[in-house]
Amino acid sequence: MHSQKSVDSYKYSSGMTRRESLKWLGLLAAGSAVSLTAGCSKVLEETISTQGHWPSLELPAITAKGYGTDPNMLLPPESPWPLTLTNEQLTLVAILADYIVPREGDSPSASDVDVPSVINEWVSSPYNGQQKDRVTILHGLAWIDDESILRYKKIFAKLKAVEQKAILDDIAYFDDNTPAQFQRIGNAFLRFKNLILGAYFCTPQGCKDIGYLGNVPIAGDYPGPTAQAKAHLDNVLAELGLTQYAYKD
Repeated sequence: MHSQKSVDSYKYSSGMTRRESLKWLGLLAAGSAVSLTAGCSKVLEETISTQGHWPSLELPAITAKGYGTDPNMLLPPESPWPLTLTNEQLTLVAILADYIVPREGDSPSASDVDVPSVINEWVSSPYNGQQKDRVTILHGLAWIDDESILRYKKIFAKLKAVEQKAILDDIAYFDDNTPAQFQRIGNAFLRFKNLILGAYFCTPQGCKDIGYLGNVPIAGDYPGPTAQAKAHLDNVLAELGLTQYAYKD
């Protein structure tokens, strides 16, 4: 994670290979959290205010063909498409990501596990869903730098931590109470947060952080369900009138 005391000199540098970031891209795309949260603000989106400034960007088209309908995620291709985020955009993504998932105790921050590299893969890939997110995310990043210049005469990466937090406090939530001038960026930042969290919790460190114990072998014989689990199942089956299927030793 970057140091807020040396924010002027901070530049994100990826520690991932393309094969690694492509593998996490596949996991992120398959994750239900991202697909479900993508539509969670649909009702609010229909009434978003157009007040306030908003960047006008001309984004070049992504013309890569992708890697087909049956990709090999164990050994993905080295470079199926070019990465499109600039170094400055990647650094901004890293700073924002570390506010969303900061380093706490033994838990790494988002940039510690190279979440920005996964976001770069996501917005650079040539698929419709990712390209829709590309428009949203790049406009959001541009808005944050524009807002930083309007308030403090510097881009976001050059601001002091207290100044960065002041901007983020205004856009952190997108709901019925979001002021009109922050609704478009609030909606964009909501999507950005969902992608950051989805990418983070796809990593081994993120899975450990939430206590996920899947794919862990059991030493010795299978002990079977606990007494508490069996009691819970018996209660549910009784409520459904299915006691004949209750667990029997």
